[in-house]
Amino acid sequence: MIKIELRFFASVREALQTSQEVITVPDSVKTVGDVRAFLIGRGGVWAQVLSPEKNLRMAYDHNMTEADTEIADGGEVAFFPPVTGG
Repeated sequence: MIKIELRFFASVREALQTSQEVITVPDSVKTVGDVRAFLIGRGGVWAQVLSPEKNLRMAYDHNMTEADTEIADGGEVAFFPPVTGG
């Protein structure tokens, strides 16, 4: 089991009604993409907001990352919408 901290920003935070959470994931969850899939498995709003069709940015330990980035115990995974300028 791996314990990680989750952080959610902007519209993702608003939709999920939480900004952070600490969870323990099974050993089969090895990457940032696996974390996203694990959270989608919660169903409901989680499945809607984190859906693969949604263009979300992800970070691991404060660095922008791709879905194949491996996670480790004590790491931080963040999800947020793409930044738009104006």
